[in-house]
Amino acid sequence: MPDWLLKTKPDRIIETKKQVRSTPGQVTRTIEASYYRPYHMHASIGTSAALATLGADGVLTVQTHSQSVFETGEAIAKMLGLPLAKVRMQHVQGSGCYGHNLADDAAADAALLAMAVPGTPVRLQYSREQEHQWEPYGSAMVIKTRAGLDAQGNVLDWDLTLWSTPHGTRPGGDPGNLLSARYLEKPFPMPKPQNGGAPNFAADRNGIALYDFPGHNVLTHFITEMPLRASSTRGLGAYANVFAIESFMDELAHSVGADPVAYRLRFLKDERARDAIVRAAEKFGWSQWRKSSGRGRGIGFAKYKNIAGYCAVALEVEVNRQSGRIRVLRAVASADSGHIVNPDGVSNQIEGGLIQSLSWTLKEEVQMDDTQVLSQDWGSYPILTFTEVPPVEVVLIDRPGQPFLGTGEASQGPTGAALANAVFDATGVRFRRLPLTPDRVLQGLRA
Repeated sequence: MPDWLLKTKPDRIIETKKQVRSTPGQVTRTIEASYYRPYHMHASIGTSAALATLGADGVLTVQTHSQSVFETGEAIAKMLGLPLAKVRMQHVQGSGCYGHNLADDAAADAALLAMAVPGTPVRLQYSREQEHQWEPYGSAMVIKTRAGLDAQGNVLDWDLTLWSTPHGTRPGGDPGNLLSARYLEKPFPMPKPQNGGAPNFAADRNGIALYDFPGHNVLTHFITEMPLRASSTRGLGAYANVFAIESFMDELAHSVGADPVAYRLRFLKDERARDAIVRAAEKFGWSQWRKSSGRGRGIGFAKYKNIAGYCAVALEVEVNRQSGRIRVLRAVASADSGHIVNPDGVSNQIEGGLIQSLSWTLKEEVQMDDTQVLSQDWGSYPILTFTEVPPVEVVLIDRPGQPFLGTGEASQGPTGAALANAVFDATGVRFRRLPLTPDRVLQGLRA
């Protein structure tokens, strides 16, 4: 898949950021790296479902756990050839979507069936195999980084180039984004996917590092061809981009013999960003930590979308060199979401995102061959189990009177990077391809 992404002609090449260095300085060394994240499932533990009824008045009522109820209703109305006023969408509690999974398709399928049996409620729920094989996945991405350093190890020129398929194919009022609508007798074509919004919105979300580099360029190769169905998954491009940025910052720090925390602070002018890193490091006990055999520490940081909440994550891991298994021993996260109204809610959001990101980074990858998706159940697509969840401490940085920044998906990216950085600290081997499965770790250790 990495080779396919790099070889496929992009629909658009976007200059997400172009900042040519105007300050003096001589590059004495150039360092490059390439990172990869695979396709991810939403992997909701409960499968997607919907209930639909065509009433005697000709009104179709659809109960759904979609995250885009009104737009999905518009798409269903167009798919069925009904006036929009004849389709009533009702949001009900269901399994979490974390973006765009099969919930909208379940609503459309229930609606199609309900039209065939007027007056009879139709409840539709997919099997585990259907959910795993047909949901729209989070896009695979390749990110290449390059930095030019001066004799003191300062970054003079920073370049990040990414390749990604779409991160958004929600219905958006268009039936072509409903799976079954493409298989009707008169099928609806799928509309051309868009990257969407300003920089830092979709594939390039968090692709612009928050660090202050004299030269700073970000280039996005947006590929609309999709070997697998893809759409919005928690964080969109942020998880992969922050993984690459923060892994590369760690590589640069080690290459010049600098402490990873101090090296990040060297390039950060944003005081709140600096505070987030320092508070996480202090709570972790970064300066007092002593290295022991098989154990390592790592840190990662981001300001989500560069406009939302700040988050830094520090982890301690243990790597078994015989089995390749990584055990996360403890996790510390700092969160600055502006004025905090609900401290427990902020902590829960940071902790939940951290745990899901550990699952992505350690285990999750959609497997396929030339004909089908092979990840059909929890055996072929494992997720983090309760016994593998480490103790998590969240440091809340309250900013009374400051704007609300939101917490959302702030911990997804920093967690993945912190884990990879901790594994490097424990083993001396840098892993740039996710997930960090035991087999992949063993392969790296033996290389």
